[in-house]
Amino acid sequence: MTTLMKTLWIAVPLALVGCKKTKAPEPTEGSGPVNQGSGAAVAPGSAADPHGTAGSAGSAMGSGSAVTDTGSGSAAAPAGDHLVIKDAGFMTPESVLYDADTDLYLVSNINGAPTVTDDNGFISKVGPDGKVVELKWIDGAKDDVKLDAPKGSAIVGGVLYVADITVVRKFDAKTGKAKGDIKIAGATFLNDIAPADGGGVYVTDTGVDPKFAPNGTDAVYKIGADDKVTTVLKNKDLGSPNGIAAVGNSVWIATFGTGEVYEINAKGEKQPGAKLPTGQLDGILAREGGEWLVSSWGGKTVYSGKPGEWKDLKLDLAAPADIGWDSKRKKLLVPQFQDNAVHVIGL
Repeated sequence: MTTLMKTLWIAVPLALVGCKKTKAPEPTEGSGPVNQGSGAAVAPGSAADPHGTAGSAGSAMGSGSAVTDTGSGSAAAPAGDHLVIKDAGFMTPESVLYDADTDLYLVSNINGAPTVTDDNGFISKVGPDGKVVELKWIDGAKDDVKLDAPKGSAIVGGVLYVADITVVRKFDAKTGKAKGDIKIAGATFLNDIAPADGGGVYVTDTGVDPKFAPNGTDAVYKIGADDKVTTVLKNKDLGSPNGIAAVGNSVWIATFGTGEVYEINAKGEKQPGAKLPTGQLDGILAREGGEWLVSSWGGKTVYSGKPGEWKDLKLDLAAPADIGWDSKRKKLLVPQFQDNAVHVIGL
């Protein structure tokens, strides 16, 4: 990792936010779609760190959910096919997962600093039309829920797995009821999750300490259907693995530190990587035909294609975090980490 990246990561302030029983006021029902003309205005982001504190619990919450149709669209989306969900009560949204069984989007909200065990993280249910169904469906502020800084998630076998700093938390995918935690020994920054063939999930450890300095715990783990944890690969040279996607018995990694995409094969061997035009990569999704979608903080965009054949979707979105995919509608789901917004973009 470059000296510049180390400096940027270390420079991010940490903010202790909230307490177990203090709840922010819930936003009121949204006012409906607003035509915004030629495109959505996006506030510029702050210094790039993998998961900064902008938009934390100290931010002012909007009075209602606004669903914006960007009208003629951006260079990446046709007219009328780009919704922006903002002022909805999201607090540091890190990940969006499409749940095909319920036809809803699940948004992981860190609600503060991504390494602080403040038990105020929450997961929102959002409809494909952009309306918030339940802002705090799973809420760390409740007595029977522990959730600090939720990040990537996946649903396997009726269980919602959520990465949360040093543990992976399990919830019933239908009811949201807590089903226990899986501690990952030695992990410091569990980040993204992907379903594994045969049950269970894979999870990345980005390998940074509370000051966001690289600490060498970079790793990919596999959690079996029996909750047994095995190490797929762990070493300090993995480039701060962030996003993960599983294809067969291999996993593909998008790195925040080195800005590359690489494969770890079934033998746990890292294959040569391919750098993207810009770095600070976050989410990665596999598409048909061997293509990928990869979000980049460095480029404020999402890339589509294959290594060496990347197409910039030219979204101009600050801090595009762990992306999701609505397979029913062919929509790209982009949480905007620092602006407390979620974008739904037709491709």
